[in-house]
Amino acid sequence: IVIRPLAHASVQIDFGGRSIYIDPWTGAKLDGAPTSNLIIVTDADSGAHHLDPAALKIVRGAGSTVVMPASGTAKVTDGVVLDNGKSRTFGDVTVEAVAAYDITPGDPFHAKGVANGYVLTLGGKRVYFAGVTECVPEIKALRNIDVAFLPMNLPHGRMTPSAVAECVRSFRPAVVYPYHY
Repeated sequence: IVIRPLAHASVQIDFGGRSIYIDPWTGAKLDGAPTSNLIIVTDADSGAHHLDPAALKIVRGAGSTVVMPASGTAKVTDGVVLDNGKSRTFGDVTVEAVAAYDITPGDPFHAKGVANGYVLTLGGKRVYFAGVTECVPEIKALRNIDVAFLPMNLPHGRMTPSAVAECVRSFRPAVVYPYHY
């Protein structure tokens, strides 16, 4: 498993002879990037840095699957919707949707049920991508996470470094990467 943070919330995982993308974004300079048969989208409402149709055209291979929350169906009509709390296996990768939302009111506000974080299980390892969220109970309940990507300083004023540190202590991933900062 090779994990490559690309830009902001965009990450590439090389596993089993292929590339998997999380929130591919044209701001990550994807020209020449390998195509993928599995693409994961965390949020459709927080701007193109999560669901970027132009980036999908670059990295989406023929017959590929785009896993996303229901909020993305207007932009990707053939995506596979995975609701909070649901899981599905795509080849040798299991994808679990974890609720991603804000608890603290403020602008912008991300409501429960609109976006997902995801736990990907591949090669016996569990990798978590939080997306845009505060440290909600669904995150605190996670266990056996090998690598976690958590937003830092976004949402604004909510996922401060101390809030992220507290969140990490609640579910104790082996490795943590701040992203979406």
